[in-house]
Amino acid sequence: MEKGIILSCKITGIQSYGVFVEYEDYQGLIHISEVSDRFVADINKLFNVGDFVNAKVIDFDDATKKLQLSYKQAQQVNQRVSQQVDIKIGFRSIEKKRNEWINQKKEEIKWV
Repeated sequence: MEKGIILSCKITGIQSYGVFVEYEDYQGLIHISEVSDRFVADINKLFNVGDFVNAKVIDFDDATKKLQLSYKQAQQVNQRVSQQVDIKIGFRSIEKKRNEWINQKKEEIKWV
């Protein structure tokens, strides 16, 4: 087993706190916090026992054959932006543009 790989797991049980799955001879849990970035009101509306889901291995224990999995990290939809953009907005930006805006409005008023 390896961290970070995506497995196709069979759902064996659903509780309010997560989804129990099996993969080969491993048992796993997808905790409700690893289902979605959004609030999950009723996990039973998202999953059914017997269905197969793709989940990413977060952690594992080969001795006990236990898996900690993430459903949301295995999905391609909701990928987060990995590059941080440095945006500087403040009063200096307004100050720099103020005279330009005033002159534009003066020109508009002349034509009215």
